[in-house]
Amino acid sequence: MKPEDLQRLVSLQMPFGKYKGRLLADLPGHYLNWFARSGFPPGEIGRLLALMQEIDHNGLKPLLDPLRQR
Repeated sequence: MKPEDLQRLVSLQMPFGKYKGRLLADLPGHYLNWFARSGFPPGEIGRLLALMQEIDHNGLKPLLDPLRQR
């Protein structure tokens, strides 16, 4: 993980699917868990979704709040 990945989570929108247009940091846990079970997409989006799933799974979403205010 790179430090700028955390900023990307609060600024990058989901590019496809049911939650298209929603910030990655705002994706629901059940959706992230579905990706974890089914497989993350290739490339940067998959890497960021995997990171967000790990953050959500461990209850660390509040750590992203200060980044939203930038």
